[in-house]
Amino acid sequence: MSDQELRETLEARHRTLSVRMRKIGAHLRSPGDPDSKEQATARENDEVLEALDVSGRHDLEALTAAIARLDAGTYGECLDCGDRISEGRIKALPTAPFCIECAR
Repeated sequence: MSDQELRETLEARHRTLSVRMRKIGAHLRSPGDPDSKEQATARENDEVLEALDVSGRHDLEALTAAIARLDAGTYGECLDCGDRISEGRIKALPTAPFCIECAR
């Protein structure tokens, strides 16, 4: 995959996730249903959305960092040891900041 294709893929994932995160945030900020019977169900749903929010923020940070490494010309280099991250690992996890050895 060329650097341009990689950039487009990472940026598309970032845009898609940003939209999803805005929707989750809007839902979490919306006032709840005053009906007490519905509050328990709504709270359970909010707990799931809060977990998705945390996970999504982590993923956005990873995407932003990967794009920054691409801009700096260091994408694909392990942040710990400096070795190249294997192509298989990059394909499986495009935001990987570490080679498999350092990730362990």
